Amino acid sequence: MGSEHVRWQKQPSLTRPVLIAGFTGWNDAGDAASTALRTMIEAWGADAIAEIDPEPFTDFATVRPQIKLDNDNQRSIVWPTVGVWSVSLPGTDVILVLGPEPALRWRTFSEQILSLCETYGVTMAISLGALLADVPHSRPVPLIGTATDESLIERFELQRSEYEGPTGIVGVLYDQLHRAGIATASLWAAIPGYASQVPSPKAASALVERSCSMIGTPAPLQSLAAGAAEYDARVAALIGDDDDMGEYLSRLEEISDDSADDELATAEPVDPEGLVDEVEQFLRDQD
Repeated sequence: MGSEHVRWQKQPSLTRPVLIAGFTGWNDAGDAASTALRTMIEAWGADAIAEIDPEPFTDFATVRPQIKLDNDNQRSIVWPTVGVWSVSLPGTDVILVLGPEPALRWRTFSEQILSLCETYGVTMAISLGALLADVPHSRPVPLIGTATDESLIERFELQRSEYEGPTGIVGVLYDQLHRAGIATASLWAAIPGYASQVPSPKAASALVERSCSMIGTPAPLQSLAAGAAEYDARVAALIGDDDDMGEYLSRLEEISDDSADDELATAEPVDPEGLVDEVEQFLRDQD
């Protein structure tokens, strides 16, 4: 398996690690997936172990490099690079992947990630994403978890992935890892469509909590807690005195509360077919 574009910085000793990956771009509504990854990297003090050379995969006219000045006013260019980190936690070792969605050569890019997995014997991979949907900001963030591996579906109460249509790097990477025999799951947070431009630490928190539940380690939610409360206040201010928006929000809250009541009445998770449909429509809209 090719790894010619992986730049190793160090190669730690890891035992049967789990991979968690997310990318900025269209699959990162409200910056939720990237914030979730960044929170875990920083809170856990993860070590940078590698980066993937952006030159073959990135459209620099779309995702531009940045000029930075140091304390002596010396200029340097920071390239938009996909980074790889690792950390040993109570319960498991973890490899974390975060960076901009590549624009080119997705199969070759996915081979680089697969080579990392094969080098360290990754036992499970979780991809994180976020999409815009008809959900209210004032209720808990809906999460959609999908997988094709039967053991993961039963163990973590995930939905079987039956999507057909256009996909992004998350879908291509998912397929590559699954075909290599790695148990792979995908978690998506639903972001209110009317608050698409507001970063959502609330959704990031939901992704962190669910990911950590799956890998069996405490979730580092402290840094996101204050931001989640501020998010609700910011979105409420955005809606303001708009009567039409207020009516729309009330309807979304009613639908959300009805679903929650159904879940309590049956004592079983509600099959989130509507949100799965939202994921599918979201992916098709990217075509």
